[in-house]
Amino acid sequence: MPALRLRGEHVTLAQAIKAAGFAETGGHAKALVREGVVTVNGQVETRPGRKLFSGDRFGVRGETEWTVSHG
Repeated sequence: MPALRLRGEHVTLAQAIKAAGFAETGGHAKALVREGVVTVNGQVETRPGRKLFSGDRFGVRGETEWTVSHG
């Protein structure tokens, strides 16, 4: 499982989606989340501003799931 390394205390879901390469822009990342195709810790999440902390998992339907970790 690939890992997204935190630079601070948390990252928003939309930022994580973009950083992981699921979306090319922040707007596209937000749209993916709002469409209901993104999961956090196995549950569908529709809030692009949701904060992810170390240990959280996220992914886009049909793609490899990522985990958030401290850098």
